[in-house]
Amino acid sequence: MSYNLRTLLIIRKQRSSTLERFTISLSDELAADFDQWIDARGYKNRSEAVRDLLRKEIETKRLDQDQTIHSVATLSYVYNHHERNLAERLTAHQHEAHDLVVSTMHVHLDHDDCLETLFLRGFTQQIRNFAEKITAETGVRHSALNLIPVKVAALHYAHHAHFHPHS
Repeated sequence: MSYNLRTLLIIRKQRSSTLERFTISLSDELAADFDQWIDARGYKNRSEAVRDLLRKEIETKRLDQDQTIHSVATLSYVYNHHERNLAERLTAHQHEAHDLVVSTMHVHLDHDDCLETLFLRGFTQQIRNFAEKITAETGVRHSALNLIPVKVAALHYAHHAHFHPHS
């Protein structure tokens, strides 16, 4: 396929019963970069790659705007355990947010540094606020928060004859 335009254009739009089809034009360079990106991630075709990119962008925007969305998340960070009282402060933050923190994994990286990964569940904004509190601590570095929006119903399940929430 030949791509000559420098900007993304919707050229043609057709409707089918479940999918909406449209065509885009890309520069040769952007098309080649996109194809490499697709291959590196194992996509079978461009359509699925574009759908995933759109889903991710839309979900990111929704998470930024809607205060009522629930998420599950991981918060990973590296910290120096020799930093004065840092481990105690981090543990105190986790206990204060016991309704968000589901579990913690702790790894000793070397003589000075530890990696912790927390599994979190709750309102997205509360998770973000908690993550900011942890990563703002002096001595914490290389932090990453990965949010995944979920429906509240997904946070409940049955393992007995009755249903109840798990926190």
